[in-house]
This record gives sequence, C-alpha cells and structure tokens, in this order.
Amino acid sequence: MARPLARVLALLELLQSGGVRTAAELAGRLHVDERTVRRYVDHLLDLDIPVESVRGRYGGYRLSPGYRMPPLMLSDDEALAVLLGLLAGQRTGATTSAGTAGETAAAKIRRVLPERLRRRLDAVLDSLAFTAPPGGSAAPDTAVLLTVADAVRHHRPVSVEYTAGGGRHSARTLHPHGLVAHRGRWYVTGVDPAAGGDRTLRLDRIAVATLLAGSFVPPARCDPAEHLLSGFATAPYRHEVTVRVQGTVEQVHARLPAGLALVTELPPVSGTDTASGPWSRVELRAERLDWVPALLASFDRPFVVERPDALRHLVAQFAARLADSVRQPPPHG
Repeated sequence: MARPLARVLALLELLQSGGVRTAAELAGRLHVDERTVRRYVDHLLDLDIPVESVRGRYGGYRLSPGYRMPPLMLSDDEALAVLLGLLAGQRTGATTSAGTAGETAAAKIRRVLPERLRRRLDAVLDSLAFTAPPGGSAAPDTAVLLTVADAVRHHRPVSVEYTAGGGRHSARTLHPHGLVAHRGRWYVTGVDPAAGGDRTLRLDRIAVATLLAGSFVPPARCDPAEHLLSGFATAPYRHEVTVRVQGTVEQVHARLPAGLALVTELPPVSGTDTASGPWSRVELRAERLDWVPALLASFDRPFVVERPDALRHLVAQFAARLADSVRQPPPHG
C-alpha cells in the first residue's frame, strides 16, 4: 500500500515537536488507524530518521534525543533530479560564471541525505558522462543574468556594456524579449531602439547590465528561441545552399542540428506523383561545402540540389568514394 507522503511528513512534524506520542494520539491527529501509523514509522526509519519505540503504559514513538532534522527533505527521485540538474548545468554551460555555486549547492544537499541514498547517488554520478557542448561553454555573470531576466519579465529597457566578437566595446540600450541557453552559451534577444532593429547578444560578452526607467511593449508573438535559431540559419556565409528533400519538415529536422537550416514544406505540384510523400526545401549557409554531401547522405531520402552548382560536383565525388569503398576487398589476415 502506498504511503501518502503528506501524512508521513505530518507524522515527522508531530514527532519533532518533542516528547513521546502514543500510537492512538498520532492516529487521531493523522486521521488513520494505528496500523497505518506503524507503517509510516517504518517509512521514516527507511529514510534513516531515528524514530524510537517506547514501551510501557505511557509508551509510543519519539525521535532519538539530540536528533535535529536537516532543513531539507528530498525523496530519492527529488534528490537525483536536483543533483543531476546541478551537474548538467556545470557540464553544459547552463549555469552562471560562479562555478563554485553549483558545487557548494550539491555539497549542501549531499550532507543532509541519508547515507544509503548518498551512496546510491554517488554510483550514478560517478558513472555518468556528459559530452561537451560544441565550442565549449561560456557562462554569463550572475548579476548580468539576473538583471537581464528581470528586464525581460517586467518589460524594462536595460543598458549593457558589450564586447563584440571582434573585440569592439560599446554601450547600448536593449529592449529584451527573452533569454535562450543554446549549446553551452546564453543569449538575449530583443530590439535595439537606437539601431532600429532586432539584436541577439551573448550574455557572457556583457560586462555590466543596468535596468533603466520606463517600459516597452513586447511584440504579440515573440519566440526568442525560434528567433535565435533562425538568425543562426540565415547568418551571412560564403555559400548559400538550397536543397529539396523528400520528407516532412519534422522528418528533415530530425537529421539537422538546431539552428543549422531553415526547413519549409513545399506544396504539392499538380500532375506529379504525390504517393511517395511530401517534399521540403532546406536552406542553409556554409563557409565550406565539403561537409554538406555527408549531411545530405545522412537524410537517407531522395534529394535534389538546387544551388550551388559546386555542391552537385561534391555530392557526385562523395558518392563515388562510397562506391569505391564498397568494391574494395577486405584486407587479408
């Protein structure tokens, strides 16, 4: 029979008030029978909480003398979720630049966990590996993150001191729309009223952020994550690639990293065979084309290169190399 967590915690609160509580008294306070009280006591013992059973006419239950409950109580699932969240944040750049904060928070949680649970969580954490985000992580300053988040929530303009990728320093005002954590980095999207256009800034490049007086009205439909990814996909690069792929937008996106390309489903063409399914157009920008043929091959779907012409030649070379590899006999020995 499942133990209602709320009543188990209520039992613990009663025992913490001190003294010996009889089973009948506890049953009355919890609105259960005495047999259920004993099950709740067993559950507390499973959590390494020292509940003593006192025999005799005035017997009942009490906490061991000198025992003080820690200020935090977590179930196995809750403790694992919190520690994994802290660890994932440290490893993937989703935490702020105060790197020790995650470590000290995890240490505080571990100190109040029962030994049995702590050993089990150690087994999970010791055997867990995270892949590093591409390009590494770049955590923002805590004060900057909190200030910008406050500006986003209350639609307040914010003044920032920013250093661009080329090293140029500037002071600007931003009407922030949202925060996005993407591949180990934090971004803020919004409008620069002085420049009159949308802007996306990396938070780790903001040295100082200051809330300004006044407020602004955000756009009715604003998706900061979509805005960020669309900006990555349309950033100016040397080559503009357009390919038609047989498949739905969802099927094509399943093979594409987020922010790499724009994918739109094409309307059916009159007079063509539509039994094979819909087609989608993939548009992406690339500084080099040598990696695109392998990406197209990973779709495992029919495709047609619309542009550039140089990509068709690279795809043919890639296909020839694959065919040559298949024809090669296996090495002897």
